[in-house]
Amino acid sequence: MSPERTYRPHVGRLVGFTSQKYPLTIILLIVLDLVDNAVGGIPLTSISAGLAAIGNTPLVRLGKLVPDGAAEVWVKLEGGNPTGSYKDRMAISVLSAAMARGDVTPGDTVVEFTGGSTGTALAFVCGVLGLKFTAVFSDAFSQSKQQAMEAFGAKVVVEKCVDGNITHELAERMKQRALALAEQPSYYYADQFGSPDVRRGYVPLGQEIARSLDGGFDVFCAAVGTGAAMMGTLDGMHEFGVKPKVIALEPSQSPLLTTGKSGGHKVEGIAVFPEPPFLDRSSLSEVRTVDQDKGFEMCRRLAREEGIFGGGSTGLNVCAAIELAVELGPGNRVVTFGCDNGVKYLGGHIYS
Repeated sequence: MSPERTYRPHVGRLVGFTSQKYPLTIILLIVLDLVDNAVGGIPLTSISAGLAAIGNTPLVRLGKLVPDGAAEVWVKLEGGNPTGSYKDRMAISVLSAAMARGDVTPGDTVVEFTGGSTGTALAFVCGVLGLKFTAVFSDAFSQSKQQAMEAFGAKVVVEKCVDGNITHELAERMKQRALALAEQPSYYYADQFGSPDVRRGYVPLGQEIARSLDGGFDVFCAAVGTGAAMMGTLDGMHEFGVKPKVIALEPSQSPLLTTGKSGGHKVEGIAVFPEPPFLDRSSLSEVRTVDQDKGFEMCRRLAREEGIFGGGSTGLNVCAAIELAVELGPGNRVVTFGCDNGVKYLGGHIYS
């Protein structure tokens, strides 16, 4: 694949490269060259297809769910990435940078604790790059996510939850188990909650949104896990010269950001830490809570009325985006994420 090929904007898929505009493209070219050399000169075309499909996902405007007289609501459909989540962007950023530094080489084992989407993305990229992957997971999360990680070749270690809830205590147990595993020779801790390469992986996401809307939007809202997707996306928007109002979201069942009080909840991928490691509160205009059950109902409505199939965090995002659109009124635009694909949640409580 040559870097002079071009990207057709608004099509919603990666059909080529413009390396000056897409940092992720540069990362892909560098890391694939490293792997090419490391695994004995395998042609890049034989191993790069999956990685080349990361990014440039569709950005769509909601129709039926947005009331008359409200602002436009636009959703970036990150379920279109290879593993069905925007975490693919993070995984290629973290692992390519680690390989470029020499922290890992083909045959080594990457370790991370995960609710599933990060783990699936890491397993996918590890497989392509010739790395092994061990995920510390929990039965609090969707069984289909464990199956997806294993399908990409991951070894999955399971920590038990209490009453099906996602809690800070559970996350800490998972983290400590992952850190212990990473102490072994030829093991590498991906550090999704601390590596600066995590935030960098989402910069192209912000650039894509800004480019697709020609910089014309007013508010960006998103549910917060580590804060990396929100802040990295905002970095990309700023690079494009766009500075929207930024509103962070969390489930009302665990209002860590708004009250400092945690609670058990069932929205996978968000509201895990009292202070999200990548979140810059000075960049926020506001923090809002959304009831998780309203978010889950929104997931079902999105599927039936808009043809958008997503998980719980997507439901929270769209609930808040519509609320903001009503407040703002005509002539404005609200942008949010469709974080992942609803297929990941089949068999769980959202779509049962």
